[in-house]
Amino acid sequence: MPENLKRCVVTGLGLVCALGDDAASCAASAFSGKSGISEVKSFDTSSCYSHNGAEVGLSNEELCKDKFDRTTLLCIKAAGEAIADADLDLGSEDKQRVGVILGTCIGGADSIDKYYSDSFEGNQTDRNDILRMGASAIANNVAFYYGLNGITANIVNACAAGTMSLAGACDMIRAGKADVFLAGGCDSFSSLAYAGFHALHALSEKPCSPFNHSDGITIGEGSGVLIIESYEHAVARGAVIYCDVLGAGVSSDAYHITAPRPDGEGQMSAIRRAVDNSGVDFKDIDYINAHGTGTSKNDEAEFLSLQTLFGGRSDLSVSSTKSMTGHCLGAAGSIEAVLTVLAMKNGEVPPTSGYQAEDMDELMRKAGGIGFVANEKQAKDLKICMSNSFAFGGNNASIVFSKEARGIKSSRNNDPIYITGIGEVTGTKSEGASDYRADISPEVFKKHEVKSAFLRKLDRFSQIQLLSGIEALADAGIKVDDNNSGDIGIVIGTSDGPMTEIVNFQKLVIEKGVENGSAFMFPNTVYNAAGGYLSIFTGIKGYNITIANGFQAGLQSVMYASEAIRRGDEEIMLATGTDELTDIEKELYDNLGLTIEGGNGMVLGEGSVTLILESGASAASRGSRKYAQIAGYATARHSVPYGTAEGTEEALIRAISEAVSDAGIITSDISVIYGFSNGMEKLEEIFGDAVKKIWDNKIEIRNVRSETGEARAASATLSLARAAKELKESANDYSLAVSFGAGGIYSAVVLKKA
Repeated sequence: MPENLKRCVVTGLGLVCALGDDAASCAASAFSGKSGISEVKSFDTSSCYSHNGAEVGLSNEELCKDKFDRTTLLCIKAAGEAIADADLDLGSEDKQRVGVILGTCIGGADSIDKYYSDSFEGNQTDRNDILRMGASAIANNVAFYYGLNGITANIVNACAAGTMSLAGACDMIRAGKADVFLAGGCDSFSSLAYAGFHALHALSEKPCSPFNHSDGITIGEGSGVLIIESYEHAVARGAVIYCDVLGAGVSSDAYHITAPRPDGEGQMSAIRRAVDNSGVDFKDIDYINAHGTGTSKNDEAEFLSLQTLFGGRSDLSVSSTKSMTGHCLGAAGSIEAVLTVLAMKNGEVPPTSGYQAEDMDELMRKAGGIGFVANEKQAKDLKICMSNSFAFGGNNASIVFSKEARGIKSSRNNDPIYITGIGEVTGTKSEGASDYRADISPEVFKKHEVKSAFLRKLDRFSQIQLLSGIEALADAGIKVDDNNSGDIGIVIGTSDGPMTEIVNFQKLVIEKGVENGSAFMFPNTVYNAAGGYLSIFTGIKGYNITIANGFQAGLQSVMYASEAIRRGDEEIMLATGTDELTDIEKELYDNLGLTIEGGNGMVLGEGSVTLILESGASAASRGSRKYAQIAGYATARHSVPYGTAEGTEEALIRAISEAVSDAGIITSDISVIYGFSNGMEKLEEIFGDAVKKIWDNKIEIRNVRSETGEARAASATLSLARAAKELKESANDYSLAVSFGAGGIYSAVVLKKA
């Protein structure tokens, strides 16, 4: 008989948004229907058609005295409240078992604006602003602030990221990888996001009106953080439990980069998965905190999804709290999760505010019998609640909370996972060049029947990703169709994401004004656009997340993809590491002093490497060629400031040791190591005796960067790809790939001969 899933419980809540500076004040406003939307104060919107925003009233200094990007500061504030609310004594915890998983959409947008504004105005730029720009820095900086060394990750699936982070925390606890997580989302109010949605004509001229006038969104900012821990851990320390996190569902639309599927198929898939994974029925759901952005396409698709799945249930309460918080992007899902948990605790449903008497008849028609809650809160005993988040890129996520414990049968399996396909896009160094760049001319795509009209929509980051994904599917002999599209998923790991598009868009805003953003460029500034385009082109409709977490993210993607197969979410996963190289990235790394031109020895490269991971059952049924088996994996962290490598030997040792243990072998069984950073051959020079503590036998060392340059996340995945290919052809039984990420994170993956 299958065992029950390990219980994951919520023990602490932290919240900061336009409604207030803590969870209690935010909830008091939300449940009374009070809106936090007002005129924008952060920058000049006088030339824009909309002037509304939902900004937090605290300055950076009031949020936290330390110097971080505003997105990080908002999260530190919410996390501090959640830790205190949970009565979690971090000093007595095993810091290696306490992790941080955060969702974000725009990353360090405030720092990008500051750096390029200084440059545009002829002022001295701050090197530290470069380190704060990327989404990779956020969870690492929060973990550093609180001294935590557990699993750390940034989920960057736009407006679904906050919900996905909560699901990811539960997945890792249930897999035995951690005991406690600070999980949630954070995003700051930025000229980048405002200008982007303004260019798309997606902003409402008035405060947003979800499911009502539905004429646009109102951008907000904030952070919601939940302390999620295993039930056993919570009981052992005497914690007060708010609720259980039952299950979640993640899916892809495979339809459009900014618009949802009109038929709601992708949304319904995520909701179905969440219900199934939670072991409940649709009739058990008492309340849904809807995505409810206030745009006509989103609202129509979501109402259709809810009516199709739940029928005209008058006893199902539905509302959108974005009518009061604004749309807080990557923080939206976690902010709404906090409010949903408090709704269960207080026995009250928060309303959707802003309805007039003349709106009510039309609302009833749209709702189709569903018990939509408008203007005034509803007293109700809530036992099981759901929160939905749908995002750019066609990414969908749904999560279910329960006030009471429920046994959920585990579908986790120990079926072998194989690498059955590899797609490599790497750079070459032309004569006289100082770096390695990939050939992605239109001719390269023609053989894969990528039409020029589609290709023109993609930025360089997305083009590289698309190409390696297509080639990996072809190498594995997989054709995506209606029969298997939901059984295939995607995990993309990146260090810097689409930084070129982000910077170019921000420069345009700085030089031309917030009102002159580019509608063509903006969709490609979100980190998950590449995964969205890959889904759209291939038709993949399953699990789809993007992780931004430094160079090692290429290996972390393999770990997340493997866990998705272990859980039974998918049969096949595409695990990818992707990073681009343009003159903008080159300039930033030069200015950090990391390249040869900047005074160090790094030779930059770019690329995308996609691995097809396949369950043993699927591989057997397809007769798949097997490069190697994923035998074990681990990630470890030593708490240092983002951008630091010194003093992190302990995390390197731990990552390798835990991966080897996970594989059920000893270090002497490993014959080959594929390395990281500026070259594994320098490992002993960099870390000294630490290396000798890991292995005591002679191991062959490989370094892919010597032929492709430092392609960051792509180099990490390329190391594993090359290790798999070598293992298939050699007499060796085991090999290892290891990679480092700025902020003291290491990931290691052990391969076994298939």
